[in-house]
Amino acid sequence: MAKILGTSLQAADQVALLRTLGLLLQIGLTMFAADTFGLSLQMEPLVHVLVLEVLYLSLTLALRKPLFAKERGLFIALSLDTLFWISWLHFSGGATNAFISLLLLPIALAAVTLPIWAPWALTAISTLAYSLMIFTVPESPMQHHGMDMSSHYLGMWFNFVISALVMTTSVALITKRMRRQDAQLAYMREGQLRQEQLLALGTASAQMAHQLATPLSSLRLLLDEVKEDMSGTSITVVEMETALGRCEHTLAELRLATESIRDRRQRPQKIAELVDSLKQKTLLLMPQTELNWLFTCAPEQLAEQSILTDMSLTPAIMALIENAARASVETLGAPQVDISLDIVPSEDQIYLQIRDYGAGIAPSLLPQLGTLLIDSPKGLGVALLLSHASLERLGAELILANHPQGGTVAQIRFTILKDKAASLSPNIQAAGGVRS
Repeated sequence: MAKILGTSLQAADQVALLRTLGLLLQIGLTMFAADTFGLSLQMEPLVHVLVLEVLYLSLTLALRKPLFAKERGLFIALSLDTLFWISWLHFSGGATNAFISLLLLPIALAAVTLPIWAPWALTAISTLAYSLMIFTVPESPMQHHGMDMSSHYLGMWFNFVISALVMTTSVALITKRMRRQDAQLAYMREGQLRQEQLLALGTASAQMAHQLATPLSSLRLLLDEVKEDMSGTSITVVEMETALGRCEHTLAELRLATESIRDRRQRPQKIAELVDSLKQKTLLLMPQTELNWLFTCAPEQLAEQSILTDMSLTPAIMALIENAARASVETLGAPQVDISLDIVPSEDQIYLQIRDYGAGIAPSLLPQLGTLLIDSPKGLGVALLLSHASLERLGAELILANHPQGGTVAQIRFTILKDKAASLSPNIQAAGGVRS
């Protein structure tokens, strides 16, 4: 159940204060101001109503924090408040009571704190009760000094309906707009925090890449000298050269990716090319990983459909595959990863799903992974954060969820490029990017 606006203890106290003041007003008018305002009191039922309302209000005040934390609880409380107001008005003059407009108080609270259906429901209840009280007014109050008061009471009823409708529509819509703005501000603050973290990570990565360049060059020279001094071929030297070559290749790709992102070099890429690139990268960087590909689309679609890419897309997907392989190793003892790809031209969407066979992700961490750095036993989620940022920049969406049969599913949702956008020249793409 969604939390309502302002579910803090202070907000709950404010609502409780207004309801308490309403009860005190009823008691004060009944005991001390009935003659002043011409209230026609029926004391015996009024006493019963007030006693029940005091008990009910005491109970809801004691339980205000858990009760007001949910929409349903607050709506029930305001509905009962409305019924108590109707009962008090009925036994203190009905439609002739000068304080009939106090039925607007629960409607106002509902318009500010609850969804738009709640004030409409309370408006319907209050209007129906007011209408019944109009029809049950005795004949004597209808005649005052020889004047017909029916038109006056009808005007009061009409004024009440107009006031309730204005409150239900205007106040509720203004409150809804304010909630939307608060949600947008919260999203912007979260995005700003994410950008600050990404900037810090990017700065640190650039510094470390610059610092690694010199040691790698020195290692390459030393390795060449070792090879010259050796008479034969050593398996150790071959493995060292392979590992060093991988480091140099990764560093070169990092530089290219940095330049590509800085210059906004985005280009269309066929799905078939992306799949081949992922397969080659996996064989090169993670040869022990068992990838199970599942294509639920026609082979010709892979060669026809294109998506927007840059140098950061493949590393972003590879980071997800690496995380999935690591999670499967912890549970199965083998790096097994399932990758499924589905193309839905009718929706202009391409779905790439990466599933592991690990223990899954704690539900409390799912909303945070990929958007913020988190503190968990398995790390800070840096790879997911960078992957999410790279995909978001390309107009893609990353969704993480636990698989019903165990493990985690990372779904990437791409937008299919239109034919016109997919055929743009590289120069145009580098200048302004491609819009789908």
